[in-house]
Amino acid sequence: MGKLSKNKVGLVFGTFLALAHAVWALAVALIPEILQGFTDWIFTLHSLKPVWIITSFNFVNAIMLVVMTFIMGYVFGWVFAAVWNWVRKNEK
Repeated sequence: MGKLSKNKVGLVFGTFLALAHAVWALAVALIPEILQGFTDWIFTLHSLKPVWIITSFNFVNAIMLVVMTFIMGYVFGWVFAAVWNWVRKNEK
């Protein structure tokens, strides 16, 4: 694999994380009881006492969550591509 575009990789990572968190926010809005049961079950599988409680849906918080995860995903993807390109350049 050749050189990666930092912008494209950043957009892919950012979009993926933003979509995943948009689905989470939608689930909190539509099925909070089922989601609470699911998170409790996941904690129990890990031998952990469930301590997190899903709160009521807040549209502004949901938008902020999606925007922030996009930004963090973009930054992570950009850094990943930069490191990848640096390693590939120094490998020859």
